[in-house]
Amino acid sequence: MLPSTLAVIDDDREFAEYLAQYLEQHDVRVRVFSDSDEFLTSAGAWEYDFYVVDLMLPGVDGVDLVRLIRRKGPAGIVVVSGRVGPDVFDSVLRAGADMYLMKPVRFEQVGLAIEAVQRRVEGSRTQAAQWRLERAARKLVAPDGARIDLSDNDLAVVECFAAADGATVTRATLCQRLGRDPQNEADNLLHAAIYRLRRRIERATTSTVPLHSEQKVGYTFRGKLIAV
Repeated sequence: MLPSTLAVIDDDREFAEYLAQYLEQHDVRVRVFSDSDEFLTSAGAWEYDFYVVDLMLPGVDGVDLVRLIRRKGPAGIVVVSGRVGPDVFDSVLRAGADMYLMKPVRFEQVGLAIEAVQRRVEGSRTQAAQWRLERAARKLVAPDGARIDLSDNDLAVVECFAAADGATVTRATLCQRLGRDPQNEADNLLHAAIYRLRRRIERATTSTVPLHSEQKVGYTFRGKLIAV
């Protein structure tokens, strides 16, 4: 069990590229970032299923980066680093990482670590409390009970996710539901609609935002969603 998408944040370009090649051979879509600033300023930085993070990074320190990633959701995080010190292991796990591997390490070992953590992530996702779309009231109800008002576009998008029942909704489907021509739809227009919905959810609830981008395909609602 491996994640669908993964970000490698490591300034050791050779290690990162070879790790990416290894994971891509196992059908994982990987993007490599050479420093934390490059990662933090990229589009969709918080939407990967999994993160492999070095600690000795240009820009934001690796431990702080792990802490930021963890605040955004339950994605798997494995730290792979050559940093040594009596408190490294403790600080990494307290920041929110799931596992720490010391370099040098074989790619097969990193893959096994990712697989083990991903089983935990998927198990947690399966047991997650449900979201509810109340069509008549035009509200999305979060697992913690927060009620989120939906605009016309929000409602159209959430209806698509409810119909998909956990499957990825393509960009074309979302554009059509929003009354736009998929052939002429610029990526930034759909991205803006999803961004506004995500912000509404973030402002209303402490529950993890379940909207995730599937690169070049569409979007997935990762959570149990029922419509009433």
